[in-house]
Amino acid sequence: MMIGRLIFQRRSLTSVCRYLSQCTPLASSPPPPAVKPEPLFLGFSPFSTISFQRHNSSFSFNIPGAVDRRCFSSQAVAEIPTGGIVDVPLAQTGEGIAECELLKWFVSEGDEVEEFQPLCEVQSDKATIEITSRYKGKVAQILYVPGDIVKVGETLLKMVVQESQVPTMTSNNSAGISMRSEDSKMNKDSTGGGLSTPAVRNLAKQYGVSISEIQGSGKDGRVLKEDVLKYAVQKGIVKDASNTTSSSVEEQFQGEESHPYLSAEAPGHYDDVKIPLRGFQRTMVKTMSMAAKVPHFHYVEEINCDSLVGLKTSFQTNNTEPGVKYTFLPLLIKALSMALSKYPMINSCFNEESLEVVLKGSHNIGIAMATPYGLVVPNIKNVQSLSIFEITKELSRLQQLALDNKLSPVDISGGTISLSNIGAIGGKYGAPIINLPEVAIIAIGRIQKVPQFDDEGNVYPVSIMTVNIGADHRVLDGATVARFCNEWKQFIEKPELLMLHMK
Repeated sequence: MMIGRLIFQRRSLTSVCRYLSQCTPLASSPPPPAVKPEPLFLGFSPFSTISFQRHNSSFSFNIPGAVDRRCFSSQAVAEIPTGGIVDVPLAQTGEGIAECELLKWFVSEGDEVEEFQPLCEVQSDKATIEITSRYKGKVAQILYVPGDIVKVGETLLKMVVQESQVPTMTSNNSAGISMRSEDSKMNKDSTGGGLSTPAVRNLAKQYGVSISEIQGSGKDGRVLKEDVLKYAVQKGIVKDASNTTSSSVEEQFQGEESHPYLSAEAPGHYDDVKIPLRGFQRTMVKTMSMAAKVPHFHYVEEINCDSLVGLKTSFQTNNTEPGVKYTFLPLLIKALSMALSKYPMINSCFNEESLEVVLKGSHNIGIAMATPYGLVVPNIKNVQSLSIFEITKELSRLQQLALDNKLSPVDISGGTISLSNIGAIGGKYGAPIINLPEVAIIAIGRIQKVPQFDDEGNVYPVSIMTVNIGADHRVLDGATVARFCNEWKQFIEKPELLMLHMK
């Protein structure tokens, strides 16, 4: 085996010498002090370095007589994987989504991250989404703070990753390519600015200064809050840094909340507060602005809910599922689906450009829900094929997701008609605005006991619910809506008819 290796080394050296005879020498490096030889690639002993040039490519070979070592480089080298810092952008989260609001981070600078580990949570106009990591590595720099609006494609954070994960890169440098893992260290050039936390960068943004211009006093040159305040004082942006740490700065770095309405400097003076609309609230601005241009009409009716109250009580009394709570809403939803089967025009959408009405095959009934994050309308899919028990469970699931701000795009898309249960909060009835491209929406008031007269003039109590149907007058007329409401009303007032026609 040793003989074969020596023959291979000699043949390799002979081939190199033949090739070098056709090249033009450029320079020879002086021999460095002799050290103990170490075996190199292909079994060559250490050699001195002589550079040659041929066809606009540079080469470095090891020539006997010294111990220095060099690398091989050429224009032919197009892709060289290396370790370093990679950008993690905000990916496309859905069709038509151009930007998202950053809600919270699951990682911090310096954390080790596994592949597919959640990095942050963002909210678009349609849903709340978790952004996961494509790489395994370490968080080098976080570029945004919760509450920031991030456009699709912008870098959320920078990560130090292993060599095999770095995207390949090309080079036209004929003098050679020097790729070293040391370049992946966090510094001002690789991270796009001085080292700092998101809160510090947000503070610098408030003062209109660049982090890269500030000399950091922290570890490894990290820019601290005091550095930003000192720089702002030097530039004349603020007069006294000690006074600036009492309000917004303290809130950022200590998490303390000040009263949003009272000014500490002038007791009794009330300041205006600007609240940016984000997430679902921004969606409501767009959709309601468009819906306000649609010609509406409203149809109001009172429905006797005595039988409905009794049926709901019976369901709850005989409930064997501990996690299920029966309410009036699932019964109203199922009765609505039964009425839609007879009047499919109510369960349609209107295409204004082509002047077409699409009758929807599925009854995807949306339920308006008020959450801490704004108004959202998830919908229950294919109600016509669900039992009341299945509707109850699906409604409970959507309500919990809405409260946790975890609704997916599927949950809130594809609705065909909407219900707004305003009576759960208060009020007899409301005047709802349709949720485009749907053509109808129903507002349900609270059920209340009111006196009524029978045919003989006797007074008796009745549980009355007032409903208000808002309709798109470009598609629906009053007679169609009235007949539809009568059909829905009879299923509510006489649940036995609901059971009779239920599939």
